[in-house]
Amino acid sequence: MQNKKQSIKNPFLILFTLILGIYLGKHLAAPNQYIEISKTGSGQLPKLVELLSYLEFNYVDSIDLDSLQEQVIASTLESLDPHSSYIPIEELQDITESMQGNFEGIGVQFQIIKDTIVVISPISGGPSQKKGIQAGDKIVKVDSMQVAGVGFTNKDVIKTLKGDKGTQVLLYIKRKSVDRLLEFNITRDKIPITSVDVSYMVNNQVGYIKVNRFSGTTEEEFISALDDLNSKGMNKLILDLRSNPGGYLSAAINMVDEFLPKGKTIVYTEGAFRNKQIYKSSNYGRFKKEKLIVLIDEGSASASEIVAGAIQDHDRGTIIGRRTFGKGLVQEQNQMSDGAAFRLTTARYYTPSGRCIQKPYTKNTDDYLKESLERYSNGELYHKDSIKIIDSLKFYTYEGREVFGGGGISPDYFIPLDTTGRSDWLYDVLAENMINTFVFDYIDAHKKELGKYKSAADFDDKFKITERIFNNFIEITKDKGAKGSTTEIETSKDWINMRLKALIARHQWSDEGFYRAMNKDDRMIIKALDVLNETTHY
Repeated sequence: MQNKKQSIKNPFLILFTLILGIYLGKHLAAPNQYIEISKTGSGQLPKLVELLSYLEFNYVDSIDLDSLQEQVIASTLESLDPHSSYIPIEELQDITESMQGNFEGIGVQFQIIKDTIVVISPISGGPSQKKGIQAGDKIVKVDSMQVAGVGFTNKDVIKTLKGDKGTQVLLYIKRKSVDRLLEFNITRDKIPITSVDVSYMVNNQVGYIKVNRFSGTTEEEFISALDDLNSKGMNKLILDLRSNPGGYLSAAINMVDEFLPKGKTIVYTEGAFRNKQIYKSSNYGRFKKEKLIVLIDEGSASASEIVAGAIQDHDRGTIIGRRTFGKGLVQEQNQMSDGAAFRLTTARYYTPSGRCIQKPYTKNTDDYLKESLERYSNGELYHKDSIKIIDSLKFYTYEGREVFGGGGISPDYFIPLDTTGRSDWLYDVLAENMINTFVFDYIDAHKKELGKYKSAADFDDKFKITERIFNNFIEITKDKGAKGSTTEIETSKDWINMRLKALIARHQWSDEGFYRAMNKDDRMIIKALDVLNETTHY
C-alpha cells in the first residue's frame, strides 16, 4: 500500500516542484549553479526540476519553458490513467460552456457542405431564428470576410460566429429561392445548450425522453419533461441514454432520485485517498412506481452508466441495448494559477450491488480507446454471446438476479447493432451529403405543402416519402456521380426514406420531428414497447 500511495503522490510533487523550480531557475540561478528546492521521499532532487533548470541555461537553442511545462504536465497526467488530463486555457471555455448549458453566439446548428456553411436549423428562441434565418441558408460572408469556398473548418466557423452577448455580426446569406444575397444584422446573445433533446408521448401511455448529456441544466430540463409527460397521462417511460457520454455526477443522482423510493443507494465512490461515499435517494420523485425502460449502447458512459446501473441493481426497470462504454473513474477538476485546469482521477464509481463500472485499462490510452473499436471486430455488437462475462465478478440485484462486473453495464435485453440497409452506394451518398442537400431543396420547393401539417405528430402520421420523391432523389444522386446498382439501391431504400422523412421533420419541428420519424423502426424502441406491454418486465 505504501508503494501505491507513493506512486500517486509523486505526480503532485512533480507538478509542484516543476513550477517552483522553473520560477527559481529563471530568477535566482546563474548558469551552472545548483539550487536545492525540495527532496522526494528517496532524498533526491526531483529529476524533472533538475533537468529543466539545466536545460534553460545550457540548451543549444532558446526554450519556451511555458510550452515545455504544459507538455510535461499533460504527459504526467496522461500516464496515470485514460481520463486524467490537462485542459489548456483555450479549451477550457468550450468545455465549461457545454457543461453549464449555454454559450454566447448567433444560435444556429450548421454543417459544412462542399466548403460552404449550411444552416441545419436555427436554435429555437435564439437571435438567428428571431431575425428569420432558415434551414438550408448558406452563409457566404461574415462581416467583410468571405467564408464560402475558402476551406473553413468547423473550428473556424465557431470562432467566427461565437462572440460576447450584445456584439453584432453581419451575415450575407444565399437562399435558394432568392436571386440576391440576403443581409442579416444579428446581435449575439446567450444560447441555451439543451441536454434533453426531445420528449413526447409515443402513445397514450408511453412517454419518451432522450438525454444527450448530464450538464448543469439537466435536472431542470428532465423534471420539466417528466412533468409535461405526466400531465399527458404517461404511466410508462422510455429513457434513452444511447451515446450519452455522461457529465456531472449530481445530475445523474438527481435523475435516479426521480425513480427510486427513499433511502436506496444510487451509487458509491471510493479511492485510495477518498473515503467511501454513498449517495442515496430522497423522499422526492415523480416516477417511483411506474414501468421504466432505459436504453443504452456502447456510447453510453459515466453518468449514463450510473443511472443504468442503479435502475438495474434495484430491479426498478429494464435495461435494453448493448454493453456500455465502461467509464467508472471519478475526476476532480482543479484550476491552475494561469487559468488552465487539470482533471485528476480520485476514485471509482460502484453500482449499488458493488460492481465497478470502470473497464480494465493499461496506461496506454490508445489501447484503452481501441477496446471500443474491438467490439466491432470481436462480434460483441452483433451477438450477445460475444460479450465477455467473468464468473468471478458475479453480483446480484436486490431481487437476486445475476449481473456481472468487469466494465460497463450489460443490458437485460441485448439488441444487436442494426446494419440493415447499408451498402457501398449508401456510404457514397452519405459522404457527399446528398441526403441533406436534397432535403434542403425539397423543403424550399414544398413550403406551402409542409405548412399544412399542424404538429410533428400530425406530420409523422400523415406524411409519406412517395415513390416519386424517392425516384427524384435517385436521379439527383446519379447526376452527382453516385451510381449504385439496382440491388444496392433497393437494399438501402427503406433507410433512405426514413432518413429523408426524419430530416424534413427536423427542419419543420426540430428534434421532436426527427426522433418521431427515426424511432418508428428503431429496434430498441420496438423491443421497449413489447417489454412495457408484458405483465413483468425485468
